[in-house]
Amino acid sequence: MSARNPGMHLDLEWVSKVRVNTQAVHKRAQQIQGRKVAKKQWQAAWLLKAVTCIDLTTLAGDDTPSNVHRLCMKATQPIRHDLLKSMDMHDKGISTAAVCVYPSRVADAVKSLKAANSSLPVASVATGFPAGQTPLKTRLEEVQMAVKDGAAEIDIVINRTLALTGQWAALYDEIRQFREACGDAHMKSILAVGELGTFTNVYKASLVSMMAGSDFIKTSTGKESVNATYPVAIVMVRAIRDYYLKTGHKVGFKPAGGIRTAQESVVWLTLMKEELGDDWLNPHLFRLGASSLLADIERQIYHYVTGRYPAYHELPMV
Repeated sequence: MSARNPGMHLDLEWVSKVRVNTQAVHKRAQQIQGRKVAKKQWQAAWLLKAVTCIDLTTLAGDDTPSNVHRLCMKATQPIRHDLLKSMDMHDKGISTAAVCVYPSRVADAVKSLKAANSSLPVASVATGFPAGQTPLKTRLEEVQMAVKDGAAEIDIVINRTLALTGQWAALYDEIRQFREACGDAHMKSILAVGELGTFTNVYKASLVSMMAGSDFIKTSTGKESVNATYPVAIVMVRAIRDYYLKTGHKVGFKPAGGIRTAQESVVWLTLMKEELGDDWLNPHLFRLGASSLLADIERQIYHYVTGRYPAYHELPMV
């Protein structure tokens, strides 16, 4: 992870002046999606880059120590060794960026990674994920518990009610408290963009989250009806850019929810490169929240190496 974002005093004047041109945002999103995708070895290189930015995630009601263990093993060796070897990438230490689980599964993930001699960080969703509607005291305790169990990154959810009713000072204060509860852990703030109503709200929530000390801003929990979309991402990354120009602090970006294909992962990397520059093309400042994306990337890499698509049993799934 990059240097921590110390945050800043809440600048309500800046927040109140925000206006987003919806038409321009949609036009820009169409441009990015219309880019020609790299082929052959260039595409394979972009896909391996995407793998290193994935927060490999399981957030299911039936998570058990054994499926968390399998997830951790997949995160440490995301692409089959022989495929990497044929690309001469087997000794480059390719792994996903982190493993992301519920607070109650953090200890399992930490134990599995430790046993595998892996330094991969464990990320945990907290603060009443996904709705964020539990009492503040409970949400803070959940963060503290996840950190105590070894989570190095905490994905908090913002209180959408405060954002929707324009209570930016109250939202700032809540996020500041989560920041404190995180201690040394990095904090990613989930905006749940599908529930914020307008691009202007998304931009304001992005700004307030960064002012309050978020190290990353993240689109969605993956549980809303609308998750990571390119227009919303453009609004968020432009807030990141404005915050950087004003404070000199680089805040990361994490789209999550509904990202399933290798091709989409390349579009996301293109968006980051064009909007924020090469500095953001690494796991310190860019993450893809995904559970099934890795399978498609591995499938495409298998095709690149062998010239055919694998049978189902040829690639072990998480």
